[in-house]
Amino acid sequence: MNSVEFAIFLQFFLGLVAAVNPVGIMPVFVSLTSHMEQEERLKTARTANISVGVILICSLLGGQMLLDMFSISLDSFRVAGGLLLISIAFSMMSGKLGEDKQNKQEKNEYISREQVGVVPLAMPLMAGPGAISSTIVYGARYPSTWDTIGISITICLFCFASWLLFRSAPYIVKLLGQTGINVITRIMGLILGSLGIEFITNGLRSLLPGLG
Repeated sequence: MNSVEFAIFLQFFLGLVAAVNPVGIMPVFVSLTSHMEQEERLKTARTANISVGVILICSLLGGQMLLDMFSISLDSFRVAGGLLLISIAFSMMSGKLGEDKQNKQEKNEYISREQVGVVPLAMPLMAGPGAISSTIVYGARYPSTWDTIGISITICLFCFASWLLFRSAPYIVKLLGQTGINVITRIMGLILGSLGIEFITNGLRSLLPGLG
């Protein structure tokens, strides 16, 4: 792996961290699993992150085919994905955690579900539209077999890191407090907004070459 490929995978990893914001979701995870025993809580954390990995890898492998099916260019999708990331980023910076990823009906439905690891944790809170659109954009932009393998490994590493966070979620939330969580969420929102602008700029530069 050369330095350029490593930079691509690192950028994608940091983009996932910003889009998913696992630190900001930890209080939600703690509240959803507060009634569970330790073993069941760990199982829920494992289920959530495995589900996120499956969703994102499927988006990576099938994203370009979906774009081709609807005759959507990568640059158009990049601009739309960038706008979506900026929208989510503004919600994060204003402290509206999860409201942009989960509507009221979905919030009411999960109460009656036994397995919260898949819904709402994996989808839509973690593998939300921002993370999915980022994955599709990177997969379409770097379509070679080695790049696809590298991005898949990056997704797995991200899910593993997120799982480690969730394992220690009760202690981290207690240590940081709600104020610390809010600060981190806003910083992640700023990073996500910057990534969204980067997507839009690159897409418009290709769609409207006269601007460049």
